[in-house]
Amino acid sequence: MADQMISSFSDRNFDDIAGKFSRNIYGTTKGKIRQAILKEDLDSLLATFPTGKPLKILDAGGGQGQFACYLASLGHQVTLCDISAEMLQIADENAKINRVNLNLIQCQVQSLDDYLLPGTSFDLILFHAVLEWVSEPIAVLTMLKQYLTAEGALSLMFYNYHALLFRTVTLGNFGYVNAGMAKRKKKTLSPDYPRKPEEVYQWLADLDFRIMGKTGIRVFHDFMVNKQKQQDAFEELLTLERTYCRQEPYIQYGRYIHVMVKNNLSATSKD
Repeated sequence: MADQMISSFSDRNFDDIAGKFSRNIYGTTKGKIRQAILKEDLDSLLATFPTGKPLKILDAGGGQGQFACYLASLGHQVTLCDISAEMLQIADENAKINRVNLNLIQCQVQSLDDYLLPGTSFDLILFHAVLEWVSEPIAVLTMLKQYLTAEGALSLMFYNYHALLFRTVTLGNFGYVNAGMAKRKKKTLSPDYPRKPEEVYQWLADLDFRIMGKTGIRVFHDFMVNKQKQQDAFEELLTLERTYCRQEPYIQYGRYIHVMVKNNLSATSKD
């Protein structure tokens, strides 16, 4: 584990609920769908790079390192940063279990300049389920772009405002919607800043990214009336998620949306 273990705490730190992440996200049907769909997307994104050369990858806000470990197992050089010491400890344990090496850095994404060597760049950056927790999303995306190689790719997954609104109404929480869906409790797994997809896509366009693909993560699962079927008919549900998650209008129903983008060839980098 890297020795760089100092952090700043202006954005959400999950030290207090790291264990809850394992139970409520990764250990559930919704977590299994998320992992399965994202793995397919990442495999397709990796296939766009030349074969035979290990990629330099940054998992920004990578938490417990599930995908960092997977990518490292394919032979890529993976750096994972996260603000939470508890999350990084779990990532370190996962790396040992998977017998892979990760470069772990404890810092918020906005502070990477203080921890990476000048001139550092990455072929692929993962930024999963973090954008909805940061107060200045455009600044963070701008900073991450600076670390991409000229033909680098960004794997961005964000919490979908429209799916949250739809789910809230179907639950009958009209007062919550009318009040602007302001978050009631600070230390929960409900994101601080759900993102509207059309705004995120515009931010990416303004940064001269071109979109390679979009995927809705959990386009059916979270809206099921019979919750027991999430467990009992999981394989059927996963098949349906896989079938429709990359089609419109279902992409827009995803609790999360995963968008894969690449630098335009004219983009500048830190190379």
